[in-house]
Amino acid sequence: MLGIFLDSETNGLNSQKHRIVEVAFKIVDILDGRVLDTFESLISVTPEEWKKSDPDSLHVNGFTWEEVLKGVSPAVVGEKIRETFAKNRIKRGEAVFICQNPSFDRVFFSQLIDADIQEKLLWPYHWLDLASMYWVESMKRGASGTGNYPWETGFSKDKIAIAHSLPREEQPHRAMNGVKHLLLCYEAVVGFPKS
Repeated sequence: MLGIFLDSETNGLNSQKHRIVEVAFKIVDILDGRVLDTFESLISVTPEEWKKSDPDSLHVNGFTWEEVLKGVSPAVVGEKIRETFAKNRIKRGEAVFICQNPSFDRVFFSQLIDADIQEKLLWPYHWLDLASMYWVESMKRGASGTGNYPWETGFSKDKIAIAHSLPREEQPHRAMNGVKHLLLCYEAVVGFPKS
């Protein structure tokens, strides 16, 4: 089984008016933690799309118009992702997406590869989230008296990291920083059985 550990950065939180400006992922063997492939790309947006940017979102990820101008068109990024997935034989039942916030990442990822195309390619439709994995672990620890309940520690990725004595995500919030931190947290919460 493969895990596609994915993160994205956008110029806002509303997928109806904002755009994905960066995507990164690592394809990992879920059994032993081997990284099989890595992908990262900055994505261009039009001046009109950039004008709709949410300042709070840009404050978090630190992107500027000058940086986004250097990005690759969404169509080209989408095609490169399709090639990477084909090379790694990504398909439903043999891979899952793993994110910190899959409802967010999935809708913006679909700006690069339409959901209907994803379906035709039989890509995984399971988008798993780290917070739920941590929630289960913490509920068991809280109930047994060996740890805190998830609402006592918090369950953002940085809070999960702190609960496991791991560093916070590197700043600024960039997609590959998010992927690396996600993998670190996943290994602490879930682990790789054969590593």
